[in-house]
Amino acid sequence: MKNILEPGDVEIALVAATAIGDDTLQRKSGAGRVVPESFTHGTSEQRLKWFRLGLETGDLSNGDTFGTESL
Repeated sequence: MKNILEPGDVEIALVAATAIGDDTLQRKSGAGRVVPESFTHGTSEQRLKWFRLGLETGDLSNGDTFGTESL
């Protein structure tokens, strides 16, 4: 499977990963404050890190966020 990405696909994915980070969603909610203890899907920074790792390596085993000490 080569050439499945179109120009702009990666940029759109990076924007989406940032937009749906728990920290960003909480900041934009009515409360306007961030409560890390309630995070379920990671911060925007963590989501970007894991997306980039997958994109760069192409190895799904590198995306095991449950099997790592460092998110």
